Amino acid sequence: MRVPVSRAPAPLRALLALLLAWLLAACTGDGEPVGEGERPPAEGAFGAPPRIGDGAGLPGRAADLGFAADGSGFALLAECVSDPARPANGFCRQRVAALDRDAERWEQRTSPLPELRGTDGVSARLWVLGPGRALIEDGGGEEPPRGWFTGDGGRSWRTVDPRPAGRTPDIPAGAALTAECATDPGAPAETCARERLAVVSPRDGRRRELVAQPALGAHPRPAAVAEPDGSWWVSGVEPGSGRPAVAVSRDGGRSWSVSRLPSPTGAPPWYTVVVVGRDAVYAAEMGELRGGEPVKNPLRALHRSLDGGRGWERTWTTGPVAEPRSLEGLPVPGPGGRIELAAQWSGYGSADGGRTFRELDGGGAYARRTPVGLLRERSRCRYELTRDGVRWSEFPLACGDDTP
Repeated sequence: MRVPVSRAPAPLRALLALLLAWLLAACTGDGEPVGEGERPPAEGAFGAPPRIGDGAGLPGRAADLGFAADGSGFALLAECVSDPARPANGFCRQRVAALDRDAERWEQRTSPLPELRGTDGVSARLWVLGPGRALIEDGGGEEPPRGWFTGDGGRSWRTVDPRPAGRTPDIPAGAALTAECATDPGAPAETCARERLAVVSPRDGRRRELVAQPALGAHPRPAAVAEPDGSWWVSGVEPGSGRPAVAVSRDGGRSWSVSRLPSPTGAPPWYTVVVVGRDAVYAAEMGELRGGEPVKNPLRALHRSLDGGRGWERTWTTGPVAEPRSLEGLPVPGPGGRIELAAQWSGYGSADGGRTFRELDGGGAYARRTPVGLLRERSRCRYELTRDGVRWSEFPLACGDDTP
């Protein structure tokens, strides 16, 4: 016999109420579960890299590239033809390629982007927001911002309103994290007085302000995707002192813990990038260097944490001569204190957590985080992915008939 909830015994009603509360808490403001669907499981987060399908022969080159946690992905392809004698005759065709889950090859899909004429450069940005979901944004500056969202692997696109669409209590599975101007929506960071974290929704590609904001000054700089252990990191400065600090969330952005870095004294840092390895977290502090030859992307210091970012040790302080003195992208952490950095002229590796470095025979390449691992373009139109900093999987993408 079924018993109506209203007539159930008090202990049963209490249990049902708790269950309902738990189910509601598992949903975001967008009605999407926080879950682990887009976050690699802990046991596989630092395992072998995934195999990525072949993309050789697609036209142009990848202007932007991203993946979802299941190994599917999107790429913006640009094929530009220039005429030095008549620059106005030049053009760039912009295309979209997609890789479905477990597919053997990338496929060209429909593109909402127009052909660019004359000397206009490719400026579109790609956000991969989960399997089959992506947002393309273009414009800004003198051009009005535009956006297009797909939920079917790039087979169709719909326009997206660039204006913020309310608030969200957390970062749902597949979402991306960014910073938006709070005082003047749409204004660039260099002219904005105060920024706040915003979530790019995998449901519709709209931006929503994150309810809980880390205490990191007026200009927080978030990582766009979560680290392999599911943590989200944001860098900034400690209010009051202005010293560099980082914040981490382990509950999908519902709360943040802030820790100050043991930074060298001097001018404030430009920003800090964080990368999580199997047995350590590294924070690379970027900013103006004292003495020595000027370099692009100067690395001021490297910090290491063995307790998940609660406490930090500065293992490397950049001087006027000893390398590395710059950093392209993210450090690549490995097991047992191994870490590699791509500097301006070469690559450098350390076996002691960043206390000493040696030049790498194979040089270095810009690395960035994706939900399937660290991604780098090792040579023209050939990419590599790693999860453990040791094993790499390689795949070609684009270059037309000129693929090496």
